[in-house]
Amino acid sequence: MIGIGCHSRCPRVPPQLVGGGVVAVLLTVMLLGCASYPVFVPATENLAPLQLPQNNLYAHDVSSSVPDLDLLAVDDGMRDFVRSYADTVYNPRVKLLTLSRAVTSPAILDVQYAPFAEGSAIETFHRGTANCLAFANLFVALAREAGLNANYQWQEVRPQWSRTSDRVQVGLHVNVNVQMSDGASFTVDIDPTPSRRITGTRVLSDAEAEALYYNNIAMAALAEGDLETAWIYLISALERASDLSVLWVNLGALYRANDQHRDAEASYMQALSLDSRAHSAMTNLAILYGLEGRLEERAFWLDKIDYHRRTNPYYHAWLGDQATSEGDLKLALERYDEAVRLMPGDSSLLYARGVVYYRLNDLEGALSNMRQALDLATRQTDVSFYEIEMARIREEQRKRSLAGRQLSRSS
Repeated sequence: MIGIGCHSRCPRVPPQLVGGGVVAVLLTVMLLGCASYPVFVPATENLAPLQLPQNNLYAHDVSSSVPDLDLLAVDDGMRDFVRSYADTVYNPRVKLLTLSRAVTSPAILDVQYAPFAEGSAIETFHRGTANCLAFANLFVALAREAGLNANYQWQEVRPQWSRTSDRVQVGLHVNVNVQMSDGASFTVDIDPTPSRRITGTRVLSDAEAEALYYNNIAMAALAEGDLETAWIYLISALERASDLSVLWVNLGALYRANDQHRDAEASYMQALSLDSRAHSAMTNLAILYGLEGRLEERAFWLDKIDYHRRTNPYYHAWLGDQATSEGDLKLALERYDEAVRLMPGDSSLLYARGVVYYRLNDLEGALSNMRQALDLATRQTDVSFYEIEMARIREEQRKRSLAGRQLSRSS
């Protein structure tokens, strides 16, 4: 089922528009933040070649190896689809709702989510399955054909740490942002997840989305040991969006898989120059230095990883979740206290701390935290959710108070 979520406390819209969430793109890492100063990005033609046994692969030869692909091209069938389900609708919000329903309705186009279903807008339209990036290609193309201001949207989701190692699983998600002329903004997603898991969003350019598409192909090829294909598509991605640190981390992974350690090191460093918090780049450097016996440098990056972990509010929230699952609510509260201290303006952290208070049977503490979360919420879906939860707790408070008065009279 498709999800459409309204950003900010925009005017009320039909219930069918309430939703939100993201779908994972097949990437190894995600961008967590960008440096605030200009960063030199080397031209792809100056990159070290991939030194395969049979020959060297140079970046300047790649452009002729990859077919020119227009991810947002539409064909006559797609134009007919838009004319049938959107052109006769003049209200932009109703047009968005009508178009989104037509795309996923079992009786109409019936596009279904499939995690490995890559493809352009045309391919996705005729195939009927899509991962999040393929769905974004399709919906951006159809929405623009219908006259809507639609763009790709990058969403960051809370990382998850391993309980048995220092590894962290991070995720990049892509969906569609549709901007209305009155300033209201809607997110369209094929497989919504709770917005409370989202830590940040930004609009992607078409070139960046195309780079991510090529990156996905490259990483799938790398996983299968096809280094030549991985190189071709990763260089193609860098030619389109060389300022995305994720691409440099993945280039480093490719170089390291080919035992080009110095080139891998340079790629990881480039990623960090673009994003000083790129956890995956730090982790890969620590692994690389460990392989080479460069223990002092390895220790340096392990310390940096530990520092970034300890200062990451979502790490403490993750620890709080682990403590909750083990029944240690006192420790869970301590972890969430630290998470909120590090990021006091995050409504999802305040709500989660309120849940811990609730489980501790402190209804007033739960309401206090949820009230703060409500005040800070910027998405209508979150506002509605927090209001429902608070109403439920207030009703529980009322019943407890009534039961207490009745017990007092009977005694």
